[in-house]
Amino acid sequence: MTSPADPPIGGVGGEGKKLKLLAVTACPTGIAHTYMAAEKLSQAAERLGVDMKVETQGSIGAENVLTDNDVRQADGIIIAADKDVDRSRFAGKRVLSVGVSEGISRPEQLIEQVRSAPVHGGGAGGDSTAAAATGAGGGRERSVAYKALMNGVSYMIPFVVVGGLLIAISLSLGGHTDPKGGLVIPDDSFWMHVNQIGTIGFTLMVPILSGYIAYAIGDRPALVPGMIGGWIANTGELYDSKAGAGFIGAIVTGFLAGYLVLWIKKVKVPKFVQPIMPIIVIPIVATTALGLFFIYVIGKPISWVFEHLTSWLSGMTGTSAILLGAILGLMIAFDMGGPVNKTAFLFGAGLIATGNQTVMGMCAAAIPVMPLGQGLATLLRKRLYSEQERETGLASLFMGFFGISEGAIPFAAARPAQVIPANMLGGAVAGAIAGMASVKDAVPHGGPIVAVLGAVGGVPMFFVALAIGSVVTALTTVTLVDLSERRRRGAPVVDAPGGHCGLGGPEPVLAGVGATASGAAVAAGDSQRRPVREQPAAPEEKEQPAAPEEKEQGGDVLSGYLTRRTVKVQLAAADKEAAIREMAALLASTGKVNDVEELVRTALRREAQGTTGLGEEIAIPHAKTDAVDSPLVGFARSPEGIEWGSLDGTKAKLIFMISVPEAAAGDEHLRILALLSRKLMDTGFRERLEAAPDDAAILDVLREVQ
Repeated sequence: MTSPADPPIGGVGGEGKKLKLLAVTACPTGIAHTYMAAEKLSQAAERLGVDMKVETQGSIGAENVLTDNDVRQADGIIIAADKDVDRSRFAGKRVLSVGVSEGISRPEQLIEQVRSAPVHGGGAGGDSTAAAATGAGGGRERSVAYKALMNGVSYMIPFVVVGGLLIAISLSLGGHTDPKGGLVIPDDSFWMHVNQIGTIGFTLMVPILSGYIAYAIGDRPALVPGMIGGWIANTGELYDSKAGAGFIGAIVTGFLAGYLVLWIKKVKVPKFVQPIMPIIVIPIVATTALGLFFIYVIGKPISWVFEHLTSWLSGMTGTSAILLGAILGLMIAFDMGGPVNKTAFLFGAGLIATGNQTVMGMCAAAIPVMPLGQGLATLLRKRLYSEQERETGLASLFMGFFGISEGAIPFAAARPAQVIPANMLGGAVAGAIAGMASVKDAVPHGGPIVAVLGAVGGVPMFFVALAIGSVVTALTTVTLVDLSERRRRGAPVVDAPGGHCGLGGPEPVLAGVGATASGAAVAAGDSQRRPVREQPAAPEEKEQPAAPEEKEQGGDVLSGYLTRRTVKVQLAAADKEAAIREMAALLASTGKVNDVEELVRTALRREAQGTTGLGEEIAIPHAKTDAVDSPLVGFARSPEGIEWGSLDGTKAKLIFMISVPEAAAGDEHLRILALLSRKLMDTGFRERLEAAPDDAAILDVLREVQ
């Protein structure tokens, strides 16, 4: 009996059965490279006489989705992607997995190779060939550990937001201050039930983080041990600790569970045991081993740290209030609910009953600094954060007002090396200022809400401490993220994690201040900026008949984003940065660019993420920035070509520059970019574009993009 994964009769282009292949193309931000790889694979399949259907997983969603019937009839599947693609639907089929650049640069070879690719065993992860390396200039892969961590964070965020906001709402509308219980909600009230629902969200937050870190490493068998391990880590009673290990413990258990499952998978077992390994044996063995290891090996040191920190703090009550406040602030900010945080909090809360309310005042000032600071960072430099992060930042600000420090956990979990030190510095500053000013707090809770409800003594200095600490955290976070990315890339500009082919997407975007050009380039950029703002008032530009002419000749080009003003027949630039500056000046001629230098910096930061040179002598630099007032597209040609780090090593001769404001970066411009990317794969179209003698002829050719 022939397996459905066996090589087809007749092979590629043979006289027998016609080869039927499927493909999935995707990249972290899902724009140009996704569609170019799809078009290249389709063209190669047509040349080779192969029947191929390609699913694209772009920013506007999955298109041309593969059905169960498609998969049943397929002889093999090519996955050309730089992000995780669910492969469970391809069980029993030959699956070849490569980077998205491979789909662009060598589609014919992939079609040949898929016939001998390994058969996928059925998990969501990679049983397929591990040929995930990308070609030259094809972007930089993040490590498995980083992807796993971000996977856990992305699943955790909704639990943090929902749980935190429900708790905050219930406290604000149903709570009152109580010297013994802090902010108290009456039992069996409506708001108590809302609070309990929110508490469930917070309780699940840590196991979800741990579970989905493990899932990203070890696939489905790792999900159960990861989640149960995270629950154990967060439940201090299991290992005689007054506080659980929090999100830091969850990260530890997530990685331990994932790699433990990978190790167990390598153990050779009899064939009759293999079917039950992923659903019974592996989860039970991994969960038991991980749970006991955490309770007996890791948990004991956590409990020891908790007890000795409490003793140490008890011996410091007679020391300088400023020093004590700084230390408590450092501890509060370190793990946001973990043993170190709880030690400081319980120390302050315990002294309230003795009449000493100043220690709790130090803690209360530090508690909201982390969520307020991280939320403020997303507002101060919103270009550095993805849409999801900005939304989380707003929720974090709200939670910070109510003293819910866990609102900052998604940021700390995603970038612990940058965010935790920033949190600690801000917390220390807030605690020290509160200690210096003898701020008092009569209830075991923190945040502005306790001051609003009258539980704080020294309210003005309390808010001064809180504000300064939050600003310090925000500015330090942005600075550390910028420096770490510069150091990681070894370049003067910073890139974003994962993404190298789009204008934005679900993964976190960590971009810093781009490199500023020096010498003549800066002078040129500065000289461009001032006249740009004056251009809308110039009468000769208002009377320019270009736009009406374009409509008369056949309608808008690329939805009106590209006009005769934004076309240049020949670029003068000889390198990438100069070309981007020249293209930015071209867009500025419309009067819709309010800051040329910021547009240039944003485009250069995008280049640092990974080349926008797509091969076939094409480059599409782009920028998502409020330096432009509306979407703009420019086109220019370079007869000699410009080195752009393209996937196939060719110099860029056809250059499109796309810029959209933050508010307009939606589905429409992504659709246009997808259409443009696909059309540029047409050799005849490129030849007509290169041969067009002037800007009017170029516009006529570009009207074919529909």
